[in-house]
Amino acid sequence: MWGKTGWWVVLALMMAGCGAGAPTDSGGLPAPVVLPVTANDLQIVTGQRVYVPAYSQVFLTPDGESLELAVTLAIHNTDSDNPLIIREVSYYNTEGALVRNYITEPVQLPPLATTGFIVSSRDQSGGWGANFIVEWGAEQPVYEPVIEAVMVSTRGTQGVSLVSPGRVLSQTRADD
Repeated sequence: MWGKTGWWVVLALMMAGCGAGAPTDSGGLPAPVVLPVTANDLQIVTGQRVYVPAYSQVFLTPDGESLELAVTLAIHNTDSDNPLIIREVSYYNTEGALVRNYITEPVQLPPLATTGFIVSSRDQSGGWGANFIVEWGAEQPVYEPVIEAVMVSTRGTQGVSLVSPGRVLSQTRADD
């Protein structure tokens, strides 16, 4: 039906569209889909502080052989009408020491948008028991975002992947 030329056109359009609207950083990875906001003007009525376990390595044997994992922290705004304000994204190591802050100022995540923060499999600064703390808020009641860490790795012909959901540590509500 399409012929050889038609499939090449479809493939070329699909490849061209893969990066459309998704600016990348110097590593070729998608840049976070966030907008800067002024913290002084925020009037947060709801929000949470969320703990997200992340594993930058898993042990394969009792003698310490391990597999290094790449970690993606994903924050999905599930509200179709209102933005979220992300106030903190911090990465901690196995001992609980701060490794890095991913944002320095609050940023806005548009309705139904997703942003992510990546820890390369080569970056073992977090150790096997790393975690993130994410603090978000909103200026009106919103649906809770989905916040999770996705870990992946490959070795030979085998792949390993796991998802770790965030757990709410504290919550702010309009009625508090």
